[in-house]
Amino acid sequence: MIRQPAVAGSFYSGDKSRLQHEIDTFIIKDCEKQSALGAVSPHAGYMYSGSIAGSLYSHITIPDLVVILSPNHTGYGKPYSIWPGGSWITPFGEIAVNEEAVDELVNSCHLIERDKEAHLYEHAAEVQIPFIQYFNQKTEIVVMTIASRKIQDLKTIGKCMSQMLQKLHPDALVVASSDMTHHEPQASANKKDNIAINEILALNEDGLYNKVRELRISMCGIYPAVIMLTCSKERGAKEAILVRYATSGDVTGDYDQVVGYAGIIIR
Repeated sequence: MIRQPAVAGSFYSGDKSRLQHEIDTFIIKDCEKQSALGAVSPHAGYMYSGSIAGSLYSHITIPDLVVILSPNHTGYGKPYSIWPGGSWITPFGEIAVNEEAVDELVNSCHLIERDKEAHLYEHAAEVQIPFIQYFNQKTEIVVMTIASRKIQDLKTIGKCMSQMLQKLHPDALVVASSDMTHHEPQASANKKDNIAINEILALNEDGLYNKVRELRISMCGIYPAVIMLTCSKERGAKEAILVRYATSGDVTGDYDQVVGYAGIIIR
C-alpha cells in the first residue's frame, strides 16, 4: 500500500536534487540538536514556511519513529483517520509506515480508524516528510488526519498515543502539523498567534483549545496540537521552546493578508 505524493511539484519541488537544494537553504547547519517529545511545524508551500520548518527540524534529533498529526483540509475520510500501512513516497524515496504502532493505536483506541481517503489529497502531513527524510533516512512514520473538534476525544487519543509510544517507541517524536492565523493583517495575526503560542509554551492544551475558539484564531492544526500536547505531557514533557515565528508577509512583503507560521519544540 503506497501513498503517492499529492503536492510534490507545487508545495515543494518534485525533483530530488532540487528538493535537496531547497531544504539545504532552509536548514541551520551545525545546529545543536536535542531530543524532543513533540513539535508544532507549519505546512504551507516551502517558499512561505520552509525556513520555519527547516529551523525547527534542524534543532531536533530525528528519531526512528515520527508520528505526524495532520488537520483535515479536504473533508474526506473518517474523523480520526490513520494511514493503514505500507509506505509514503516523496522525491527522496519511500518512507515506511510502522504498522506495529498503527495496530497498537487502533486496538487501544476505539476512536481511531484505518482510512486512506482522508490522506489521499491532504498536504499537511506530506510536507513534513521530506524534512524528516533529509535528517534520518531510517525513520518510519505513523500518519493520522484529524477532523473532529471534541476536546475529550482529542485528549483520549493523546493518552492512548502516549501509552503506545511508552510501550513500543519511547524516543518517538510527535509532530502537530499546523499553520497559525490565516489571511489577516500582520498586526492582527501577530497578536492572535502570540496568544496561541503562549498557551502551547505553557503546555496548556485546554487553554489553547479555548483561546482559539473564543478569539476565533484560524489555527488550522489546533486539534493535532491538542493531541500532541496531551501526549507529550503524559510522556513527561516539562517545557516548550519557540524556535521561530514568521508570517507569509515576511517573505512576500505583503502584510495586508498574511498567514502565520510557528516552529515549536516540546521536551
